[in-house]
Amino acid sequence: MAENGNEWRRDGQSFLHRFLQWLDILDPTTLLISNKEIESAQTLLQSSHPDLKERVKDEKIKAALKLTLSSVHPDTGNVLPTVFRASAFTPFAAPMILAMLLPYRGMKPALFWQFLFQSYCAGYNLANGNKTTCKDEKIPLNKVLLLIGTVSYTTCLGIFPHFVMHRYGLNSPAMYTLFRKILPVPVLAIASVFNVATVRAFEFEKGIEVTDKNRNVVGISKAAGSKAVRETAVSRAVLIGTTVAAPNMIVSYLQRTNFISGFPLPLTAFRHVTTFLIAGLMVPLSFSLYPQMGKVNRSKLEPLIQSATTEDELYYNKGL
Repeated sequence: MAENGNEWRRDGQSFLHRFLQWLDILDPTTLLISNKEIESAQTLLQSSHPDLKERVKDEKIKAALKLTLSSVHPDTGNVLPTVFRASAFTPFAAPMILAMLLPYRGMKPALFWQFLFQSYCAGYNLANGNKTTCKDEKIPLNKVLLLIGTVSYTTCLGIFPHFVMHRYGLNSPAMYTLFRKILPVPVLAIASVFNVATVRAFEFEKGIEVTDKNRNVVGISKAAGSKAVRETAVSRAVLIGTTVAAPNMIVSYLQRTNFISGFPLPLTAFRHVTTFLIAGLMVPLSFSLYPQMGKVNRSKLEPLIQSATTEDELYYNKGL
């Protein structure tokens, strides 16, 4: 486990603490820092004082910790590709979400943006999943085929409301509201859950490592793997579902009030800005729903692991 993996465990487990920490970590300027600087930050952390109270007093240590938490995989210690780092999700995914929700007249642009978004999510899920039992950077053929299948299925699922409207010419106000504003919310949330579950299926099929409080590996647990994938899928569904639903709800509310008549704002521009702002807020909020270094009760794990330790709680990397 990399040094930053231990930092996730040292920090508090409250939702507010995690949210404030993610707000700091998700600084997009960290995407401009080179791999060499990130590796230097890792070296600095490894050679620094082990006492957390002493470390937080040093500004260089704090900056190095922030950089590694956003850019280094906690299981392998490898620097993540720039587009798949924690701080990259908002600047890369938010424009795609906005683009795929635009009211296109034809199928091609809608299909393109849906495919691009689902492809990015699949790559993000793969890069940030638990790698304690699969640290090889090479992707096997069966996983490549699984990625292709996942992207294809989720693209078709995500494009379904637009396809129905386009295919059957459903242009009435009621049908527009249903297929443009209501149906995309559960559809895209379900697609996000499926994307996470299939891309990271090997975690609950093969299991992931669970460790004690001293970072000693106790065993490999399929139950912990299922819990990690389930928590990530829920957080992603909350992120995507809210980002899709909230702008429509806000605009619909404003249309029913005197706000629009008093301030003739262009609704399209307002909706776009709102989508970006909500996505920017929901990323740290959804990442904070569950601890990054999750805990699981020993009694809920496999008998072999239960007999290997006397500790009541064990730890695992949830992934993103």
